[in-house]
Amino acid sequence: MTMEPSGQSAAGPGAGQPTQYLTFQMAGETFAVSILQVKEILPVDTITRVPSTPRSIRGVMNLRGSVVPVVDLAVKIGFGESVVSRRSCVVIVEVTVHDQKIVMGILVDAVSQVIELRAEEIEPPPSFGTKVTVDCLIGMGRAGKRFILVLDIDRAIGLEEIAAAQTRPQPGQGGPAQETGDAA
Repeated sequence: MTMEPSGQSAAGPGAGQPTQYLTFQMAGETFAVSILQVKEILPVDTITRVPSTPRSIRGVMNLRGSVVPVVDLAVKIGFGESVVSRRSCVVIVEVTVHDQKIVMGILVDAVSQVIELRAEEIEPPPSFGTKVTVDCLIGMGRAGKRFILVLDIDRAIGLEEIAAAQTRPQPGQGGPAQETGDAA
């Protein structure tokens, strides 16, 4: 499923104008990421583990002939390793680090929906009460009576993952790999 952005700024729209976010489930919580950074959503097919990569790198996948690193976002933000199920997805995102755009996948438990949030509907991240490190949060979006953790995906995927993505082995290099696929 390819995502078509609405043309709104990832940094946030003008006062009162909504920004679109893709929501997804991870470790029992609802998260959101700016739709402008989402390129597509794929079912978990084959993820090949790569030796000597950070624990948060689940492996790499083939995206139309390109090698794309897949980050287990749950590990990265402190929830522990994700369990792949039939609802698990890889969300292909474009992150920007040091003015460089890099395409990566993030493993999530399930994709929910696209929502719109206005700037005034996003509260600053709390200094306590959430299991997520607050430096990777833009804030907490109000959706009715519940909150959605709005991620700054550029910060959530850190320099360690970016470095691993840039030094990933080329086909035929890197030693033996293990593959993970969709659980029954």
